[in-house]
Amino acid sequence: MKKLLALTLIIASTAMANAQNINIESSRKVATKGYAEREVTPDIIYLSISLKEFYMDGNLKKKVFIETLEKQLYEAAMEAGVKKEDFTIQNIFSYNSNIKKKLNELLQSRQYRIKVTNLNGLNAMMDKIDPRGLQSTSISGYDHSQKREIERDLKTAAVKDARQNAEILAAADGQSVGKVLVINDNSSINFNDLVPQPRMYAAKAAVAMDSAGAEAESLDIDIRPIKLTCYVDGVFELK
Repeated sequence: MKKLLALTLIIASTAMANAQNINIESSRKVATKGYAEREVTPDIIYLSISLKEFYMDGNLKKKVFIETLEKQLYEAAMEAGVKKEDFTIQNIFSYNSNIKKKLNELLQSRQYRIKVTNLNGLNAMMDKIDPRGLQSTSISGYDHSQKREIERDLKTAAVKDARQNAEILAAADGQSVGKVLVINDNSSINFNDLVPQPRMYAAKAAVAMDSAGAEAESLDIDIRPIKLTCYVDGVFELK
C-alpha cells in the first residue's frame, strides 16, 4: 500500500511539472536580450616587487642583505597605508652575482605581492627603497572596492534593457508585455580578465645604481578605465 501511494505521488508530481512546462511553452511570449555597460577605473592594484641582494659598489665585503631591503619595503608600504595582511612574500629565488668568476656565493632574491589602495603614494613608497636592490616591478592584478555594487547595478540595468526591448517588439504588434518568465545571466564580470594597460615611465631624473652606471626609474602609473559589460536573455509574457 505504501509503495503504491509513493508511486502515485511521483506520477502526480511529474504530471504537474510537465503541465507547467507545457503551459510556459504554449504561452504567448517574447524573447529578447538586455545589455548594459559602464566604465570603471580600478581603485585597487596588486603590485609585484622583486628585491635582490647586492654588493655595495662591487665591494664583496659590503653585502646588502635581503632582510635589509625587505625591511625598507615593508616600512615604506606600511607608511603608504598598506595593511600587514596585504604584504606577502610570493616567491624566493637564489642567483649568482657574477662579480667574480671564482665567487661561489649565491645571492638571495624575494618577490612580494602588495595590495595597494592609495595609488598616489606609489612613488613615495618606491623612493624609500634602495634602487640597487630593486630587481623588477609589475602589476599582477586589478580590483575595485565597490565591485559587488557595480555588478548589481549593471545586471539591474541589463534586465531593464531586456524589458524595454520586449516592449518595443510587443508594441509593434499592438500588444503589451507582462511578467518575466525566464531570465538568463550571460555576463561574467571579472577585473582580472579585463586588465588595462598601465603606462609606466620615469617621474624624476634617473639615479646611478652602481659603479657600472646602471640606472633606475621610479614607478608612475596612469590607470585607464575598464569597460565592464553585462548581457542577459529574457523571456516575457505577452498580454
